[in-house]
Amino acid sequence: MKIDILTLFPEMFVPLRASMLGKAAERGLLTIDVTDIREYTLDKHKKTDETPYGGGPGMIMTCDPVFRALRAVGASGRKTVYMSPRGRILDEETIRRLAQEDPVILCGHYEGVDQRILDHWDMEEISVGNFVLTGGELPAMMLVDAVARMVPGVLKSDASASEESIYSGLLEHPQYTRPRSYEDQEVPAVLLSGDHEKIRLWRLEQSLRLTKERRPDLFRAFIAKADQLSKKEKKILEKVGL
Repeated sequence: MKIDILTLFPEMFVPLRASMLGKAAERGLLTIDVTDIREYTLDKHKKTDETPYGGGPGMIMTCDPVFRALRAVGASGRKTVYMSPRGRILDEETIRRLAQEDPVILCGHYEGVDQRILDHWDMEEISVGNFVLTGGELPAMMLVDAVARMVPGVLKSDASASEESIYSGLLEHPQYTRPRSYEDQEVPAVLLSGDHEKIRLWRLEQSLRLTKERRPDLFRAFIAKADQLSKKEKKILEKVGL
């Protein structure tokens, strides 16, 4: 998979070279190229912004350097994305869809970008939440991390991408590791039982309780599909309470 990121601050993307993403890049599973938009301006001062037509606060990123940068990375015919607080909230469907692409991600800054950039390149606007940041770099890193996890081979177990997260429809259950006892806190006995079915049902119950408490929207969506559960799973759901 290849991902191109266009930004005014390429130095912010150093973390993408670390951890699992860095290892995936070393193994040839993932290529992440970061392009400095300033290198494509014809202005001798590397200026990439102007005041908005019609007045208003802040500065707007101009068309020409962004167009040049997009053409330089071969954006024509590829999926283009603009990280924007007015975009659709990032979700599982979007992440899985983008994982099938080789996307080009534009990071805005200042008060945004000239609308003609978005229109000409048919950019999909994506938000990571109902809040505003100083630029699109941090949201872009979140998007890249989420999408890269879906690429086969990036995680040690391909099942992890769907089973160890919210993608299952529930929040993840509590996790424990050695030692069995620490500062008077014990690992739940069921996890030491060796009974895999009991452990699975215990984890389901914990996930249900956490989801009901913290994300009632996800809990409601899950119980709407309760007819797909086994008898044992339905008993756990009844225990937690609808």
